[in-house]
Amino acid sequence: MSDSRKSFHAELKDLEREMLKMGSIVGESISKSIEALMNKDLELADKVIKDDDLIDAYELDIEEKCTRLIALQQPVAIDLRKIIVISKLVTDLERIGDNASNIAHRVKDIGEQPLIKEMQDLPGMKEIVVQQLRGSLKAFVDMDIEKAKEVAARDKKVNMLDKKIKHELLNVMKNDCATIEQGTSLMFISRFLERIGDHSTNICERTVYMKTGNWEELE
Repeated sequence: MSDSRKSFHAELKDLEREMLKMGSIVGESISKSIEALMNKDLELADKVIKDDDLIDAYELDIEEKCTRLIALQQPVAIDLRKIIVISKLVTDLERIGDNASNIAHRVKDIGEQPLIKEMQDLPGMKEIVVQQLRGSLKAFVDMDIEKAKEVAARDKKVNMLDKKIKHELLNVMKNDCATIEQGTSLMFISRFLERIGDHSTNICERTVYMKTGNWEELE
């Protein structure tokens, strides 16, 4: 292997490591946002909101490095697809970060009020989407199509929980108009978690494309 190819693959590996670091921060933000809700920890919610700026900075840096690597090295075939996928994947990670920040903003809206009902399905939903995120990134690193499809299939459970949570909250809100404001915030939080699952599915689809060169919608 020539020195230029060695340099290219080293830079590609560095890109991958930086993307995984970004993914780790994003995963922590998801967990912290729901922890802030359940513990009424408004300082933790503020940290999630602040960390969104760091996630945005990672996205810009990785995108710039992808563009430079393509321009200087002119990769082809799977190497080119991998760089393109990384540049798209970090957009999904940034949007997941946005959703975690949106949850934190809703937590601040709720403040220290008692929750209008037991919300254990939200932490359960959070666990699934965090595992989806981690699994989708591992499938990407391992270029494992079967793993990507298995992770994407978990999104059905997330969608079911989102519908269940909304149905239960609507019943509470119908019976007591004083619960409408908080109930609406909790419904948004559920929706933001559902969107996070969708973005992890996007990452799985990008992994399949990277490996095969063909786009396949996963469910």
